[in-house]
Amino acid sequence: MTTPFAFLTLEIADQLAVVTVNRPDKLNALNGTVIQELDRAFTEIAGRDQIRAVILTGAGRAFVAGADIAEIAEAADGPAGLESLSAAGSRVFTKIERLNKPVIAAVNGFALGGGLELAMACHVRLASEGAKFGLPEAKLGLIPGYGGTHRLPRLVGQGRALQMILTGAMIDANTAAAFGLVNAVYPTEVLMDVTRSMAKEMIANGPLALAHAIEVVTQGVGMSTDDALALESRHFGELGRSADMREGTTAFLEKRPPSFHGA
Repeated sequence: MTTPFAFLTLEIADQLAVVTVNRPDKLNALNGTVIQELDRAFTEIAGRDQIRAVILTGAGRAFVAGADIAEIAEAADGPAGLESLSAAGSRVFTKIERLNKPVIAAVNGFALGGGLELAMACHVRLASEGAKFGLPEAKLGLIPGYGGTHRLPRLVGQGRALQMILTGAMIDANTAAAFGLVNAVYPTEVLMDVTRSMAKEMIANGPLALAHAIEVVTQGVGMSTDDALALESRHFGELGRSADMREGTTAFLEKRPPSFHGA
């Protein structure tokens, strides 16, 4: 099943949604329309119970090569300046991060500026060997505006984050993996197959468990240890009252695959 968009494709099959940013002539650069369409696509995904995991990737040789610089320059001269543009993009990226279904970024090429920020909003990042990563906003006299100053230090540490932001330099996929920015690196020709395989592993698990795990991990990062552990215990207890937990434990004891229904 495919839903039409101007600059995205959304394919849904076998409980998996694949969102592809499809503006290859501009290296999938983010403009206002792409941001709006990402918002619409992930709203649709959130509302479909049959979707249990999402892959986000780009068409052609880029994942997303950054924001549309012409649009940024025009917005900077507008009455609201760049603050409203940043807030709109950050809201959509946070929606992706807080989606209660796993989102895997298949970074197939350039992930620069807003593209890297989009990848960082995903729960897991897998990269092709030729992928390149960077936050070059300082070269334009700007800072990252779609959550990069917040998410990058959480992933790679403050020192490496500041190195990437202050130099604006690109790093390759293996360096990104060494930094902890991506989970793993694969040959380009197998990236989507590996990503689909990982998504299927996630889909086989209890959807309530996945949703609670995403919420606990994303919220817990900013908490004290005591608060994070209390949050974990609370969610652990909530899951203990679910039909999925009873089905999972019963299936394990009966040595059969579980049949989860998200209840």
